[in-house]
Amino acid sequence: MIDWELTATTIYCESVGDEVTLLVSDDGACRCTGRRKYAGPDEATSRKGRKPGRPVCAPAECAIMVRYREKVLGEDGSGQ
Repeated sequence: MIDWELTATTIYCESVGDEVTLLVSDDGACRCTGRRKYAGPDEATSRKGRKPGRPVCAPAECAIMVRYREKVLGEDGSGQ
């Protein structure tokens, strides 16, 4: 079995209207770069179509994040 610490994939997220990277650690922790980047959009991100005040999803409730995490860690959630 391959030993790993972190894996990532980049997708287009409709919630933020941009590409984001989903990261999953071998311990099951997951995060999305879109959440931090768009939590407080600045002028540059606003020009890309992201509007200030638009709700940002929570990683635990993001269906895409949950599916990716389950795929990476496997059915038992252990990552092995």
